[in-house]
Amino acid sequence: MSKKNNKKKDSKIVKKIKQNMYQWHRTIGIITIIPVIFWTLSGLMHPFMAHFFKPEIANDKLAFETIAQEKLPLSIQEVLEKNKIQQFVNFRIVSFNNTTFYQVKNLIGDLLYFDTSNGKELKNGDEIYAEWLSRYFLDDQKSTVKKSEIITEFDNQYKYVNRYLPVYKVTLDRADTMEVYVETSSSKLATYNPTSRQFFIWFFDVFHNWSFIDAISNNSIRIITMIFLLSIIGFSAISGIVIYGFFWKQFKKTDSLESKKGIRKYHRQIGIWVSLFTLTFAFSGAYHATTKWDPYTLDQMVYEPTFKTKEIGLGNNKLDLDWNRFQNASLITFNDSTYYRCQLEEKETGKFKKPKPDSNSKWNKKEGPKTEVVYINATTNKIVPNLDLQYAEFLAFYFTDGAPKAACCEMMSPEIPEESEVSLENVKLLESKVLTDFESREYGFVNKRLPVVKLAYDTPEKTTYFIETATSRLAAIVKNSDMVEGYSFAILHKFLFMDWAGKNIRDLTMVLAALCILIVSVLGLIMFIKK
Repeated sequence: MSKKNNKKKDSKIVKKIKQNMYQWHRTIGIITIIPVIFWTLSGLMHPFMAHFFKPEIANDKLAFETIAQEKLPLSIQEVLEKNKIQQFVNFRIVSFNNTTFYQVKNLIGDLLYFDTSNGKELKNGDEIYAEWLSRYFLDDQKSTVKKSEIITEFDNQYKYVNRYLPVYKVTLDRADTMEVYVETSSSKLATYNPTSRQFFIWFFDVFHNWSFIDAISNNSIRIITMIFLLSIIGFSAISGIVIYGFFWKQFKKTDSLESKKGIRKYHRQIGIWVSLFTLTFAFSGAYHATTKWDPYTLDQMVYEPTFKTKEIGLGNNKLDLDWNRFQNASLITFNDSTYYRCQLEEKETGKFKKPKPDSNSKWNKKEGPKTEVVYINATTNKIVPNLDLQYAEFLAFYFTDGAPKAACCEMMSPEIPEESEVSLENVKLLESKVLTDFESREYGFVNKRLPVVKLAYDTPEKTTYFIETATSRLAAIVKNSDMVEGYSFAILHKFLFMDWAGKNIRDLTMVLAALCILIVSVLGLIMFIKK
């Protein structure tokens, strides 16, 4: 008797599923057909553009060159006093148009340029330098500048993934209408977009990131909408698996009058194969969207105390160091002392062979010459060893509260460092090292800034800070939760599991998966219209 009852119970469940599941699947499919087309088409373009319309550039970084002591006849103090500048935020040295300049950041954040030989200010120096950098990166000295503007916040063309702010956007009068974004404060290339890439960025932003919702609503509504629709797409894939996989025999009996060939046959066969990809894309996309609630603030995470010209006794052109290797200098304040942070060309020892980079990995870029960093006390003219790591730890303490402070832009009072250190004061430092390459997926090329100091702390979330001591900036924070989401997105959305086959095969697999999802969706729509 119990067996018969079980049989009847099972058949009732199957009958209930048959009555509703097919209808649910069709309804869900129709609701999500437009979002699926948007996401698959824009997703298809990503690897396609990367391979066939990948823009090339002559130089992706400014080559470090040594600066001879003779090129600095006037110290930074002498130049500032000559121009009646009593306070400033920082300085460094830049060379362009056959002249060496002190690049000085004033109290309101403007970059001023003074000739190191006579102290004269270069009018509109920052704009001139931005244009010079753009031409250097493109190796284009002929095209006229169509437009030059300062970008102070991320927008639809200059996305937060580029990290640097503020930057100059320089548009040259060329056939490809090339737009070059440069950060003059570090001489870095942020990004470059010819016409083809400009269109792609717009298309991807509108149809994959759904920026059009931001235009009519806000970021929260956009994220909620995306997560809701991605969840429905996930349910659609699951219901398809149930119907066409587990219960196809039962559905086939009830639908015997309908043709099982043609569109319906292909929709079923292809759908079962790609349902797993649909689930992985939908899940990882929704999970990734949950990380976009908070606005990007890393560009504001910088420690910039004010220096008084008269209080810096030692001239930067009198530093006791190997001037044959000298490349640049700036100032830091640490433990109530002022130091020159000097960048030197690294000594060639010839003892170690550099590992051969994997050409298939996107985390490996062209490796430039290494540099050495030394800190010299601005009063005693003595080199202080291991200060780079200590200074990085201080900055980690400073940024611990996780939000920009007013003191980022003005001199910190003595109490602030003590207060900010409390949260990490008794936490064990598990690892500290200098990263000079984008050597891992934990700190990949997407983070832009190098070199950085990695500081891994024994917190419940195993928080790791990446500090760029050259600019006193927080380059990245990585927690366990960030790593889980990062790997989810990389493996399930960007098919990192195919890295063993190389970037080309991996991208091809992604394209085929997205294409199949698109085909299945369109076939389902045709079936619905025919009915």
